[in-house]
Amino acid sequence: MSNIDKLPAYLRKQAYEKLYDIAKYGNQTKTMYDSSLKYKWDNKNVVDYAWQEGMEKGEYKKALDIAREMKKDGLPLAQISKFTKLSAEDIEKL
Repeated sequence: MSNIDKLPAYLRKQAYEKLYDIAKYGNQTKTMYDSSLKYKWDNKNVVDYAWQEGMEKGEYKKALDIAREMKKDGLPLAQISKFTKLSAEDIEKL
């Protein structure tokens, strides 16, 4: 395994590729393994953070849309704020 840099063409089947990946990880030193795990976790954290930020922005935009409709219908500012969880300043800007 230590002499193989990449999998030969005749072994490029899903089962062999998975086995090759397992053997490649098994051949790593502890430092290399820890480093690859850190890289994997860092990537996961970046994706999770971006997803969470996107969700928060989407929820905020949806609350603004709802508040805009409520304001058009003449509902009191306090009631709009209570149901949308937006600040009075945000609602007044609409």
